Amino acid sequence: MSPAERLAALRAELARLGVDGVLIPRADEHLGEYVPPSGERLAWLTGFTGSAGLAVVLPDRAALFTDGRYTTQAAQQTDTALWEQRHITENPPGDWLAEHAAGQRIGYDPWLHSEAGLQRLERPGVSFVPLPRNPVDAIWADRPAPPAAPALPHTLEFAGKSAAEKREEAAAALRAAGEDAAVLADAHSLAWLLNLRGGDLENTPLALGFTLLRADASAEIYMDPGKVPPETRAHLGNDVVVRPRGEIAAALKGLAGRKVRLDPEATPAWFGAALREAGARVVAGDDPVRLPRACKNAVEQQGARAAHGRDAVALARFLAWFAKAAPAGGQTELSAAETLLGFRRDLALFHGESFPAISGAGEHGAIVHYRVTPESDRRINPDECYLIDSGGQFRDGTTDVTRTLWSGPGPAPALLKERYTRVLQGHLALAALRFPKGVAGPHLDAIARRALWAVGLDYDHGTGHGVGSFLSVHEGPVAFSRAAKPVPLAPGMILSDEPGYYLPGHYGIRIENLLLVREAPAQPDQVKPFLEFETLTLAPYERALIAVELLTREERAQVDAYHARVLAEVGPHCDAETAAWLQGACAPLS
Repeated sequence: MSPAERLAALRAELARLGVDGVLIPRADEHLGEYVPPSGERLAWLTGFTGSAGLAVVLPDRAALFTDGRYTTQAAQQTDTALWEQRHITENPPGDWLAEHAAGQRIGYDPWLHSEAGLQRLERPGVSFVPLPRNPVDAIWADRPAPPAAPALPHTLEFAGKSAAEKREEAAAALRAAGEDAAVLADAHSLAWLLNLRGGDLENTPLALGFTLLRADASAEIYMDPGKVPPETRAHLGNDVVVRPRGEIAAALKGLAGRKVRLDPEATPAWFGAALREAGARVVAGDDPVRLPRACKNAVEQQGARAAHGRDAVALARFLAWFAKAAPAGGQTELSAAETLLGFRRDLALFHGESFPAISGAGEHGAIVHYRVTPESDRRINPDECYLIDSGGQFRDGTTDVTRTLWSGPGPAPALLKERYTRVLQGHLALAALRFPKGVAGPHLDAIARRALWAVGLDYDHGTGHGVGSFLSVHEGPVAFSRAAKPVPLAPGMILSDEPGYYLPGHYGIRIENLLLVREAPAQPDQVKPFLEFETLTLAPYERALIAVELLTREERAQVDAYHARVLAEVGPHCDAETAAWLQGACAPLS
């Protein structure tokens, strides 16, 4: 079917269901950022392949809502005659519905929306109706089957804490709150709590399923039992039972009269409705696994350092290769990304990419989450910007790094260097920060923007996101973003530091390292505990784009110290040619 035919078929299905419109989110039943092919309903319907978005279909109009990372991509990938393009924060879908759908019944799949998410859409005059089946599934004739990769143990040498210990700590939190159980819909919570990993998603090693954690520390997993081999059943032990997904409704009925915790942001609305119908007392509360998962234990922290140390060798090989290959021409966005992936494949404990590499030359670099395809692939020309944002999944940690490079051989324009340097100044300011305990990510976002704001520039995305431990490259609940919840930063958390600047149609600039939160040494007159960051990522900045004269003495010293560390820690593990290049790339700034 053509895009127009798909939209027409969906409207016909809505009429059969007795509703006027429908919400189509970019989500599956676990409400995560990444979904399996069977959950790509938004992409199938609209053509938009970004990792966040919402479509709203009415009888006579339809709109696609995306954030600032995807506005350019959405306009390129969809038929704008069919889909109005809307910025999800500047023109919220709830306001759009109030304007265009007053008096109408808007259907939604209760498995694909959280209660909190639905509440943010509510406006007077608009009625939301849970649907018995997903209308896209009814018209998607060749929809892929759900993933069926096995769930496998994540061993103690990488996890650092046994699943039994984790279950007891989470259950203790439930008992302290007087709660009998918690529903964990987030598959990341299942993975971390039970020390399991899987292959149901392309870049995030999850085994998709639901968990019912009880206050006595026992747990039930709801997934296809065929995905759980004997070694995994032995790993789980007698206190964890695996049951088919179809039995979850019966399990919830058995909680009648019990207090059950649901995270209103991370649990499909179906669960709350089913529990209330069963007579359970639903308590809104944070997923009891989310914060412990974000605060990496000592083994996970050391694993992150080790993973970044190995990743740094692949990055050095790539940067040395690029410095030689790019000025000669002949390379493309795809060939460059594949070269870096090839270097990563040589590394110990490498499992795969942590996300599809964002490999954007020239104007493509201005598309914040650009994903190169054979159709969009273009040459990396001499004397232009090239942005490469990539990462690896290792058994002991997850990496994510961005470098903006100059292809040469000529010098970079002065204005480009000035803008790169302002991005670098924000990146350095955040990395060097010491701050008191209790400070949250939203409090720090502006620090990375100061040098850009000073000349009237900005970027339309958060400054940083949390990162998992051989889990998702985007992990909550913390982030350097004005839109994030003010969750205090705590030792063991890993976040990205990635300010940027984007000139549509010309180039994009982004510089990203991962930072580990740790206790800061006490100062003589300190009156409260302070925290600081340890930089995990080890890769030189692009010297050809640094306007050294714009840096303060402290900033120059910070860059020189970082480069000296890169050379000392990475150089000895590189081949002779890469080590020689690294020596020059890490030399003190003149």
